[in-house]
Amino acid sequence: MTRVAAVDLGTHTTRLLVADVEDGRVDEIVRRSAITRLGDGVDAERRLHPDAIARVHAKLAEYHAEAERLGAERTLAAATSAVRDAANGREFLAGLEDRYGFATRLLSGDEEAEFTRRGAGIDDPDTLLLDVGGGSTELSTGAFRTSLDVGSVRLTERHFHHDPPTAAELEAAAAEVRALLPDLEATTGVGVAGTVWQLQELAGPLTPDSVGAELARLAAVPLAERRRIPKLDPDRAPVIVAGAVIVLEVLRRYRLAAMGFSLRDLLDGIALEAARE
Repeated sequence: MTRVAAVDLGTHTTRLLVADVEDGRVDEIVRRSAITRLGDGVDAERRLHPDAIARVHAKLAEYHAEAERLGAERTLAAATSAVRDAANGREFLAGLEDRYGFATRLLSGDEEAEFTRRGAGIDDPDTLLLDVGGGSTELSTGAFRTSLDVGSVRLTERHFHHDPPTAAELEAAAAEVRALLPDLEATTGVGVAGTVWQLQELAGPLTPDSVGAELARLAAVPLAERRRIPKLDPDRAPVIVAGAVIVLEVLRRYRLAAMGFSLRDLLDGIALEAARE
């Protein structure tokens, strides 16, 4: 058995999992998540902003202390879309290694999809696994892996320039997602991570009808009012409309009657990888 700390350096969130890993099983000790917005502006500027880096460092200092307190033998911090796209992404990772002693890894889109499916422990080849991130969206089935260059932050920054977004902006965002979705076959769907979890909290069981209705409700009000919606994390309010657009288009494209949710995800895949190193 190996106690590891897994860190997910996402576009919108920075997350920690401390777990005991043995024989491919991940037994959670603690799981943390904080919205740090590392990818703010990366789609347009292709650089990580100093303010965003500072927010992540502040959270990583807490995570590092907690991982040490819990006796983690190894820590692996994996970076995804924002760091992949940023000209200073590798410099940022090198700084983490120097400051905290983390091992770091910059995941390709396909690796991110693979780690997520492995972490979720989904073996059914006909189950579509959906991970809506801030900068990218990963899809996988038994034999298929892909990472789309669109996520809740990226879609928001590209298309939503009014508050609330206009009908034309919503349709342009949906059209971009539809154009990117690949041909694949699936009979069931499972989602992971913050966007899917948040929509399930708001809409209940995720069906095309329930997500469509929730999208209409969220998109109809300005951000200040959206932040006050019960059960909606105020820090997720700026990007939840775009996240709902992605989930709805996936449900419709693959004719999924409903989508489940798995707490196990990329973090668990990073933990499995940390135990192997």
